[in-house]
Amino acid sequence: YITLSLLFRTVPLLLLYLYYLISRFLTTGPCRRAAEVLASELEEYQLLPGRLDWLGNEHPRTYEDVVAANRHIAPDHLLQICKQIGPILDKEVPSCVPGVHSLLGSGRQSMLRTAKGTQPSPLLISHDVLFCPCSLCSENHMSFSI
Repeated sequence: YITLSLLFRTVPLLLLYLYYLISRFLTTGPCRRAAEVLASELEEYQLLPGRLDWLGNEHPRTYEDVVAANRHIAPDHLLQICKQIGPILDKEVPSCVPGVHSLLGSGRQSMLRTAKGTQPSPLLISHDVLFCPCSLCSENHMSFSI
């Protein structure tokens, strides 16, 4: 039968890095118990990048082993990546409001926007008024009441 550790071995390396970076980020804030639980589960389900031996065989590592092997990665590494995304994206696909970056933006303020464009998602300002974020820019979208 399939065990959880076998199932999770097919997780892409990028996700393993993301889980690790999230756990490192949590170690410096108010959610330190969450960081401990996450680190424990990363080990339990073998969701940490393994170590390769000289024959190319992969071996599991403990959370502490991964931290030690990546001393160049500060606990705020994920935060620093997030801070750089907006300015880099703005160079390729300008947002509606230059210089305003939010990981939670939508439409032309979304960090997932592309040169092909995105459909703006209306934002609820009050219980009866929707506001299109792109009405802040030169596009002719309309604000409207529901």
